[in-house]
This record gives sequence, structure tokens and C-alpha cells, in this order.
Amino acid sequence: MFQTTEMEINLGPQHPSTHGVLRVLLKVDGERILESKPVIGYLHRGCEKLGETRPMPQVVVYTDRMDYVAAFAGNLTYIEAVERLIGLEAPPRAKYMRVVLAELQRIASHLLWLGTHALDIGAMSVFLYCFREREMILDLFEGYCGARLTLNAVRIGGQLNDFPDGWVDEARRFLNAFPKQVEEYETLLSQNRIWIERTRGVGVISAEEAIDWGLSGPPLRGSGVAWDIRKSNPYAAYADLSFDVPVGENGDTYDRYLVRMEEMRQARRLALEALDKMPGGDVRAKVPKRLKPPAGAEVYHATESPRGEMGVYLKSDGSETAYRCRFRSPSFVNLQALPALVKGHLIADIVTLIGSIDIVLGCVDR
Repeated sequence: MFQTTEMEINLGPQHPSTHGVLRVLLKVDGERILESKPVIGYLHRGCEKLGETRPMPQVVVYTDRMDYVAAFAGNLTYIEAVERLIGLEAPPRAKYMRVVLAELQRIASHLLWLGTHALDIGAMSVFLYCFREREMILDLFEGYCGARLTLNAVRIGGQLNDFPDGWVDEARRFLNAFPKQVEEYETLLSQNRIWIERTRGVGVISAEEAIDWGLSGPPLRGSGVAWDIRKSNPYAAYADLSFDVPVGENGDTYDRYLVRMEEMRQARRLALEALDKMPGGDVRAKVPKRLKPPAGAEVYHATESPRGEMGVYLKSDGSETAYRCRFRSPSFVNLQALPALVKGHLIADIVTLIGSIDIVLGCVDR
């Protein structure tokens, strides 16, 4: 009698499509996935414990190395949490500068996502197009703070420095030319028959399921939930700026792609508006030499990173070092939905779905 048996196989942790060191245990029947289990921790460095052993200004550098694809988002979240904890407010100009840099970082992050996501599915040319524009943004970062990837560009009470001469004009030139580049990406993909077949109807998650899983960012908005912390709980200068929150209809991989494409357009709109409205003045407030929040003070501060809700919980014991430091990683929370997303799909589809969640393993493991 002919019998079939289920197989257990490993995807990763060295597989290039996992974009880091993610291992996924798969139980398959032929090419069909029956069960999956993400195995994480290969990149754990103890960032939260380090945040409890260093003076608060020294912790910023560790936030660079969590979501290293969007380092500025981690910098900003932690710094604004510390500012709330000690009751300090950055000058208005610094708040607008933070918006400009955060939205440029969002575009750079989404470009890396789009290029690698398309490459994993089989579209090689898109990768080259995306990195053409991403390099221009990294050049802007380098012109501002001297770094391209791990920026360490925010300081408690404001910014490291003001924008150097000519920087704003360079940023405007890039932002004004960017819509044409997005149209090129969409020409390559949006109506491409292979792209549609690989993404439409793959990894569908309803709005109710997305909320139950605690998803945030594009995976949540792709399921039709218009939740964006920049709108619901504005920080930096977002309360003074206008933008739209794109949402999907079907909650599949194709909708998550469309949401991120529109987010890049909205990020450009925000950055230009922030440049137009940016006031003059100082970029850094007066900060005490020794930061000692009141004992028992605690705060949770969240921002909308390119991957979703990035949060920091801090509690003080009255010393220069946080008594408790905890990071809420959007990649970690969004990854929880992977087993539900891939169940019943083919092995090739798990590569598509990991890309559609857009995780960064440094942020997952911390």
C-alpha cells in the first residue's frame, strides 16, 4: 500500500530570503505547508539589559543596532521617551528636523524592503532601481551626521547639529524627483502578471485577525485598519502636518505592497511640508549635565517606525540609569502572525510572506 508521510524541514537560519538569521521549522506535505514555527534568538545582544546598565545618553547607540535598516526610528523613539521621562521638550526647529529625517528614513527603509522583496520573488531589476534612490538618501544622512546606516543623529533635548549649508536644497531636489521614480517601480510590478500571481490572495489576514495578533504598521493597514501613531498620538511635529493613511482592502501580500508604495509618497509629502514650515531658532534645548529623573517615574512612548509601532518603556529609580528598559519591537510582534499566514500555502510562498511582513532580525531579537 502506497503511503505518504509528512516531512519536517528547516528554512534558514542561513537562507538568504530570511534577511538575517531566522530559522523556520516547517512541517510539509509535499510542497504544501501544514505547520510552521519561527525560531529566533540568533542575533540576541541584550539591548534592553544594556539599557539598564548605562547612563541614558549612552543607550542611544544601541537603538541604532536594533532596527538597523531604520536606525533613526529607534534613535527618535528612545530619545523622546527619555525627554518625556525627565520633562524636557525639544525646540520647534528640532521637532521639524526630526520629521524630515524620520520620513527620509521611512523611504530608505521601504526602498530596501521593495528591492529585496522583489528579488526574493524573482524580479531582479527592481532591486537596482530601488538602490539607486536609496543611495541618494544615505548620501543625505552622511552629509548631515557623517553616517549612512547607524546614524546616532538625535540628542536628548534636540538634534546633534543643524542642517549644513546646501543640505536642504539637496533634500528638496531628491524629494521633487522621487514621484517619477515610484512610478517606475510601479510600472515594473503593479500590473506584472507574475508579480500579481505571486502576491494577490497570498497570506490573507482579516482586520479582526490583524488586531488580535497585535500587528502594526503596513501589515495592519494592509488589512484595512487605518491606525497610524503619527495620527493617533502625534509626536515630534506631526500634529502640525497633514498626510493620508493608506489602507488595503483584501489584507493580502499585494495590498501590503500597495500600502508601502503609497506610504513612500506620503513620506515625501511630509518631508517637504516639514521643510517648508520649519521655523528658525536653536536645535537643542539646555540639558542638565546629569540626567536624574524622579524615582518611580515611568513612561511608555511609541512612534510609527517603517515596520509599525516601535515603543520604549522606561522606569526610573532616581539614578542616571534606567531601572527598567523595555523595547516594543514591531518586527517581533508582526512575526508572530507568520504561522497563520503561511498555513496551507506552498514553500515558495513563505519567502513572499516573510518579505511582506518586512522584519529585521536585529529588531526581533534585540
